[in-house]
Amino acid sequence: MSKIVAADIAHITAAAKALSRGELVAFPTETVYGLGGDAGNDRAVAAIYAAKGRPSFNPLIVHVGSLNAAASYAELSPDALALARRFWPGPLTLVLPRLPGCRLSLLVSAGMESVALRVPAHPVAQALLMLSNRPIAGPSANPSGRISPTTAAHVEEGLGDKVAMILDGGPCRIGLESTVVSLLGEEPQILRPGGIDAETLAAELGRPVGMAPQVGDVAAGLHGPGRLLSHYAPACPVRLNATSAAADEALLAFGPNVPPAAVVLNLSTTGDLTEAAANLFAMLRALDRPEVKGIAVMPVPETGLGTAINDRLRRAAAPR
Repeated sequence: MSKIVAADIAHITAAAKALSRGELVAFPTETVYGLGGDAGNDRAVAAIYAAKGRPSFNPLIVHVGSLNAAASYAELSPDALALARRFWPGPLTLVLPRLPGCRLSLLVSAGMESVALRVPAHPVAQALLMLSNRPIAGPSANPSGRISPTTAAHVEEGLGDKVAMILDGGPCRIGLESTVVSLLGEEPQILRPGGIDAETLAAELGRPVGMAPQVGDVAAGLHGPGRLLSHYAPACPVRLNATSAAADEALLAFGPNVPPAAVVLNLSTTGDLTEAAANLFAMLRALDRPEVKGIAVMPVPETGLGTAINDRLRRAAAPR
């Protein structure tokens, strides 16, 4: 029986009650669908890790309804306040020092003294936060390491038996996870590129924003979510910067000049990076077919949203 329900007020209210009972619900955000659980409930947070098969050293993003709510869980520096006031609600996650006595489960922080917080902009996510009146731990609603979900059907395919319900808010507008910025050190650092690029963040802060080095599949130094080297991966191997496709490969194209291939999907025929970001995960899923032996991916410019797109593609292509 399908767990997908309309994201109307009655079902959002039911989802809020399910969260209060420690159950898991999937919900839409502007980036990807989240697997939600009460971030103050150790058992609920543990259930998120179990449902996803997620390594326990990989922290979770906690969704809150407002900047004021965030201030009850983390220390907000001047940089944090500047970025939050400019980009919340929106596709930005801030990694901040946890406040002493913070009532969030330590599991969301993977045992560290930091916490990743975000205020989502999607109206369904906002309504769920308001009606549940609790912080919601919400990593992407997919098995760990696999392609992130941008529709309710994607969630049901991967985790349909693990959730009480899936609130259907339609396709995600952005289609890539949030930008994750660590404010734990002297220099702001991007831990995961996303819908807000480094130049935009730097312009807001009036100083450079660094890019954290990749840490790979290890526990040490994993202060934010989405940093594992192999992630967002289809079952088929992925080959990057392809100028042609082999006979047994599907082609993920970009732009107007596309080489021939047996199966082709184009992220954006006009080379629009916003369109490409919104299409990325859905198209990777659609090309991940038993009859193809691999997915060849045409080059995507390393500018603006292209930085985040290429980050996801490199992780999808990484050794597993």
